[in-house]
Formats: sequence, C-alpha cells, structure tokens
Amino acid sequence: MRSEHSAAAPSPGPPERGAAGSATAVAHPNIALIKYWGKRDEGLVLPWTSSLSMTLDVFPTTTRVRLESGSGHDTVALNGVPATGETLRRVTAFLQLVRERAGSGRRAVVETHNTVPTGAGLASSASGFAALAVAAAAVYGLGLDAGGLSRLARRGSGSASRSVFGGFAVWHAGADTGTAAEADLGSYAEPVPAADLDPALVVAVVDAGPKTVSSREAMRRTVDTSPLFGPWAVSGKDDLAEMRAALRRGDIDAVGEIAERNALGMHATMLAARPAVRYLSPATVTVLDSVLRLRRDGIAAYATMDAGPNVKVLCRRADAERVAGAVRDAVPGGTVLVAGPGPGARLLGEGA
Repeated sequence: MRSEHSAAAPSPGPPERGAAGSATAVAHPNIALIKYWGKRDEGLVLPWTSSLSMTLDVFPTTTRVRLESGSGHDTVALNGVPATGETLRRVTAFLQLVRERAGSGRRAVVETHNTVPTGAGLASSASGFAALAVAAAAVYGLGLDAGGLSRLARRGSGSASRSVFGGFAVWHAGADTGTAAEADLGSYAEPVPAADLDPALVVAVVDAGPKTVSSREAMRRTVDTSPLFGPWAVSGKDDLAEMRAALRRGDIDAVGEIAERNALGMHATMLAARPAVRYLSPATVTVLDSVLRLRRDGIAAYATMDAGPNVKVLCRRADAERVAGAVRDAVPGGTVLVAGPGPGARLLGEGA
C-alpha cells in the first residue's frame, strides 16, 4: 500500500475564483469496479479496502458556491428546492471543514443541479461532493492540487474522491496505523493507467427510487454482523491487483470478470448481515440473467451493482447497443442508457 502512495497526485492547475466571490464546478458520477464497502473511521471517511472505478460521461452534477456577507448560516438548494435534513447537515458540515482550513467565517450559498437519481445506487453523492469540493476549494482559496481535492471530497462522500478524476481511478484506503493526520494524507484517489479498452457501461435503472436502507446504515450493519465481510475484504486486495494488471494490458474480459465477482461478493456479504440487507430485486436478477445469455452468445458483457437494485453492464463500445437492447428486453419498464468514460471534476467559467 505504501508504494502505491508514492506517486504524486496530478495537478489540475491553480484554482480560479469565480466573479463576485463565487465558483461553479461540474463533476460526474463513477461506478466502482472494485468496491468500497464499510468505513474503519467514519469521521475521516477512511475505508476498510481500496477501490477502483470508472468515471462516467453521463449524469453530471453542477454546483455553484457563492460567499455570503453577513449571514449566520449556509443556504443549500438542490435542483431549486431548499435542502433539509441529512442532506443539509452533510453539506453544511463539509462547508465548515472547508472554512476551518481556509481560516474563514463567511457562510455560503450552494446551488446544486443534480441529474443523477438521488439515493438509487447511482453514485449521486460522488458527483455531488466532488463538484462541491472543487467549487468550495476555489471560492475559499484553498489552492489544492488534485490529490488535495480528492482528500477533501472524500470527507463529504468516500466515492467522491474518485470522481475528481476522469477515466479509471483508484482510491487508496491508506495505512491502518499512525496518527489521524497520517491516515488522512494516505487516503486519496489517483488515475490508473489503462490501455485503450474503448469500454462502455450500459446502465439499467430498474428502480430510481430511494433505497429502503441507506448505504451508510447498510455498511455499518455489514461490517458489524456479516461473517463474510472479512474474507471478502481480504479477497478484494487480490481483485484490485488483478484489475490493475488487466487494465494495463487492455483485457476487457478480465476486467469484467473481476468486476462481476467483486460486486457479487459484496452483495453476498450484505445478504449474510444480521438482519440481511437485500438490494437485489426480481428485476435485478432478470438483468443478470440477460448478461449471462449475452456471454453464452459470445458477447463480452459483465455486470456490477452498487448499493441498490440497478445494474451496470461493462462491455466493449462496439457491443453496447446490442447489450442495451438485450437489457431493455429483459426489463421493458426500466430505463437503459449507455455511458462511456467521463472527465474529471473541473471548474467552469462564469456563464459556461
């Protein structure tokens, strides 16, 4: 693990302040091919395992942060609606972390337009907090490089650390020893070298509604009670090493096989929790069966699922429409779209 951290995170260039004390950033969700599930430190958002993902070119989140003079509280709106409850609490806590680092007491107005179905296992928090981290760091003048932005985004949502980068990225769990400051420095994402795979990810949204069990609660329950969690976490280290090697040589069949077994193993740990956490629905299983049929027909198609019933199918871009057609036939009432590798989080100029 230590050797993986030796590479410096790439810099996106100096941060730019938006006009009149504002900054706007856009970020995209990512889908983990090697999963992160469970935190060893919830305050610092440090995972038990390292993970690897592909940032998508769909469902962007655009966030504007504007500094407010004379206000005693932050104002947060999501898709034009004032945020409340847990969403408001998480955003204001994140802004307070940024203010502490900047030595500023100025409150902020946050306006977020999120095109990801929130809470449906499609990484809405990843794009949301990656965009917020980039915009807030710019407007408060933190001057962070890409590695620093990834560490900051992690404090809002672990998977957001990966959405700072485009394409494939690995989020290092970091060492489970040392001080809190050392642990914080050791847990960040960085790009992963990959050959020209030309991949596509067919996203099957079988249920866009909120989950009955939040990811946070499901993680806690799984780590605390599932007898399968420990063995899965150990096997994930081998999965990650094999995945990085498969990406380097451009072997999409190996990439898919590793991703599918890692995801199915994660869901097995949840099913073994007490009480069980079951995100897979009948529609999920129908899609998984369609993926197996595609492979029997000679199409390289492999499934992965996050915390929710929705399925993502990794395939070659040349096969994407055939795969999407098979998935649509399997779930006629669902929404199916094709995504490719997307860009990292970035600032937008005024009026962009």
